This record gives sequence, C-alpha cells and structure tokens, in this order.
Amino acid sequence: MAFTFTGDDVCQATQPTPLPEPYWVALSPSSTKLVGISLDKNNLPVDKAWLEVLSGNQLNTANYHFHNPISTAYSGHQFGVWAGQLGDSRAILRGDIDGQELQLKGAGITHYSRMGDGRAVLRSSIREFLCSEAMPALNIPTTRALSVVGSDLPVRRETTESAAVCARLAPSFIRVGRFEHFASTNNIKRLREFADYLIENHYPAAQRSNDSFLELFKEICARNAKLVAQWQSIGFCHGVLNSDNISVLGLTMDYGPFGFLDHWFF
Repeated sequence: MAFTFTGDDVCQATQPTPLPEPYWVALSPSSTKLVGISLDKNNLPVDKAWLEVLSGNQLNTANYHFHNPISTAYSGHQFGVWAGQLGDSRAILRGDIDGQELQLKGAGITHYSRMGDGRAVLRSSIREFLCSEAMPALNIPTTRALSVVGSDLPVRRETTESAAVCARLAPSFIRVGRFEHFASTNNIKRLREFADYLIENHYPAAQRSNDSFLELFKEICARNAKLVAQWQSIGFCHGVLNSDNISVLGLTMDYGPFGFLDHWFF
C-alpha cells in the first residue's frame, strides 16, 4: 500500500542528488522478482533505466511511474534518551512498486539531514545489502535490499570512501518513532490517521477487536518481541535498537553497526 500521507509535519518533497557515473554493485534476483522487475541473461534489469532510477538520477522508467520523492519525519528515543525530531536523514521514499515501498538510502541531503551529507558509502551499503538478503534465508522478518549502485564520488567519513545508494524494500517503513513524533506534540489526529492506516493495511485482525487501537499496540509489541527472540536464536546484534529504528511491522530494519556473536549461551 503506497504511502499517501501529506503535510509538512509528516514529510517533505525531496529530490535525490544525482550520483555521477553510477554502476551496478549488487542486485538481488529474489527482490527483483518480488517487485516484478524483469532481468536479462546477465541478471540485470531488461529496462536499462533502472540503473538511473535506483541511483536517484532519474525518477521513472518507461513502465513504472512513481510519486514525487519525499523524506519523512519521525522522532525517537536513542539509547534511552529522548532525541526529539529525527527523520529520514539520507533516505528518500520513491513510492510503491507491487505492494512494496521503494526507498533509496544515500540518495542525498534531505530536510532532516541536519549536519550530514545525505550520502552512504559503498562499504556500509554492501553490508546492509548482504544482511538484508541473508535474513529472509534465515527466516527472520526484515526489510529487503533490491540493489546497490556505486560511484567514484568521494565521501568523507573517517577516511575518504566512495559513494553508493542502497535501494530498500518494505511493505511499510513506518517506525515506532513515527508515533512518538506525533505523541510528543499531542497530535491525536495524526496518531489516529497512522493507526487507522496500519489497521486497514497491515493489521486487519485488529478491526474485529472491541478496542482496535489497543489490539494494534499489542500486536506491534508481540511482533517485535518475537523478532528480537529470533535475532537471539542466530546471535544477531542490531547495534542501534532505538525507537526510530523499530518497525511497526516487526521487521529488522536500518542495518548500521550490526554484528553476529561468534559464541553465545542460552
């Protein structure tokens, strides 16, 4: 279901920053199948425009026309401390493709970038791609990685690295921090809108409850509790499990400083 919310308190129109001379680094055949992108014998999209779309250089292909790109607002608790407004600091939501939201991580500065440059580097983009596609094979709920597109554009971190854009997929990228964002200003109207959206599109069983909002809350808690238990079963450590990184659908998301334990005991 496409993200249809509007308003400056929810999102901001955000044009991707062009990525010079993009090239394919990785493309997930299972994710392309999930969203109906046809591949050629080299496992690259038949429609060559996808390289430009997934790098942020072009908005549409011949067969796929996305809505105007946006970045979204949310808040959150980080390491137990209220951090206030955060938002998509380097991710741009392109729209819906066959029931999956398409998001470009590293596609440039957004309204919420603060002091950041809006870019992602090749090293971390490859890590996110690999883990996003390993998790489904391990039966762990997760957002998916569609592709990584690289460029020789230099990006300064601890050292100078090269830029990349990781295209991500999810039925929804709504986070717990989205609800905290509106709860912090007592914006009941927005809270109801997002809760109703989730119930209608992702938690239909809650509609049959005497208190659909309470049932929604319980289900979100249950899904994420189960998710963390599944992480523990494979020794996965998220690294930044803050409320702005917690999916309301119970999906692993925002692969930053994650890792796997070599040895652990139950």
